[in-house]
Amino acid sequence: MKKTSTIRAIRTALTAATAAVLAISLAACSQTGGSTTSATGASASGDQTTFTYARSAAVSSLNLWTEITSNNAFAIDKIFEPLVSFDKNGKIIDWLAKSHQISDDGLTYTFTLRDGLKFSNGKNVTAEDAVFSLQQHQAEKDAALPLTADIASVTAPDEHTVEIKLNSPYTPLLAELANFSNGIVPKDFGGKSEADFFANPVGTGPFVVSKWDKSGDLTFTKNENYWQKGKPGISKLVYKLVEDGTQAVNQLKTGQVDGIEDPALENLDELENGNDTKVETAGSWVTHTFFFNTADEHFADVHVRRALAYALNRADVTKAVSFGHADTAKTVLPKAIEYSTQDSIKPVDNDLAKAKEEIAQSKYPDGFEAKILLASGNNAYSQAAQLLQSAAAKVGVKLDIDSVDIATFRSRFKAFDYQIMINSAQADYPDADSIIDFQADPDGFSKSYWTSYSNPEVTAELKKAQVTPDGDERADLYEKIQQTLADEVPYIPLYSPQIVKALRKNVNGLEVLPNNSVRFQDVTLG
Repeated sequence: MKKTSTIRAIRTALTAATAAVLAISLAACSQTGGSTTSATGASASGDQTTFTYARSAAVSSLNLWTEITSNNAFAIDKIFEPLVSFDKNGKIIDWLAKSHQISDDGLTYTFTLRDGLKFSNGKNVTAEDAVFSLQQHQAEKDAALPLTADIASVTAPDEHTVEIKLNSPYTPLLAELANFSNGIVPKDFGGKSEADFFANPVGTGPFVVSKWDKSGDLTFTKNENYWQKGKPGISKLVYKLVEDGTQAVNQLKTGQVDGIEDPALENLDELENGNDTKVETAGSWVTHTFFFNTADEHFADVHVRRALAYALNRADVTKAVSFGHADTAKTVLPKAIEYSTQDSIKPVDNDLAKAKEEIAQSKYPDGFEAKILLASGNNAYSQAAQLLQSAAAKVGVKLDIDSVDIATFRSRFKAFDYQIMINSAQADYPDADSIIDFQADPDGFSKSYWTSYSNPEVTAELKKAQVTPDGDERADLYEKIQQTLADEVPYIPLYSPQIVKALRKNVNGLEVLPNNSVRFQDVTLG
């Protein structure tokens, strides 16, 4: 999950990647990917090479440049791959490039492609394909995670070398290039129109789209031309739509699915200790958050926002919804990302006397009525909303909860059709800019994560941080930004959960990433 699940989110949001789950179905077998799956996780025919993954939202688009929500992003990254990527610890690693160099002045980035790279259609990958892909991303007017460096040129000195020249240094560039949005596609879309290409895409990733229902399941098959020899270890990957979390858990227990993308935190202990189930975890780049629409007359008032933040006890929210699997968030920047001030920031939190002082200083000292927008089916979000509702009542603010289906939720917050919403914000790559720019740049793709928040001083600081080399000066800039955001409260960070995937015990080799995605190429079913 910059510029949303994905903060450049958000991966919004945005995530809604965590969006939800709840109740039924104990059938011992069901149709998955065209074969009947038994309670052992193996198909009835003995085929153990199909992995079925329960997800709470369908894949609606595979355009890597215009998408940001996790339902799409974490399908896109199975098809397209970037020059560099990151591991489960957030370390940048070479991917389609076998090596890279950055000039001493920070203005030239040179990538050398791996030998023998092919697209899934068998055609060779060349530097010209990478140049085309990055230039298309630059030119995309609706880019969700745009390349914001001041790029002078992207060229291919030879068929194995990609060179990016900048007009001025841009510290997050290498990390930004690790985004799924910087995956490589064939030059000129292989002769197709852009729309036709993304309807049946060709990439370098471990999987190829086989069958796609935009309101239901998506089935991938193995890319026979994948550059990692002998991988993937499974022949088919099925993204199965299971909107109800309880149903997803039941299907995992009975072997109808092999994994759950976003198991509810209340189920983790049960699944971790189950006879046939287990969990895999990673550090978190995700923060679940209340967002205020600062274009709304009530939440344009900083005293109103501070009153609600002071009225709420975030530790109580974390305790109520996480079952010990999350940390209370005091800043927008997750602790797992460098320059987070989680341990030093002064949050606006849990002080009812100050909450009453703030509401008294606002334009609405006698209170008002408003609504919290949330995606239905997410028990954790529902509980958090109820806790804010109760806290707000103590300062005379009556909040109603507006629970809608996930598709409506996404369309509404992206249209700024809300007053308060609860959503997840996640970094897409391992740099503080991934969160800060996405959530605090009023001119960016998401308009400060769909809050319309604007502070010229914060904007200037985040732009300066983008060109400041890593070190104390950059750390100081992010410290100031985080404290200002905490003081002005365009959003209330709530908690950062462990990144957790629930699996059958016979699943081996799944790599869980801190942006909430996973890698399947090493997966085998025992």
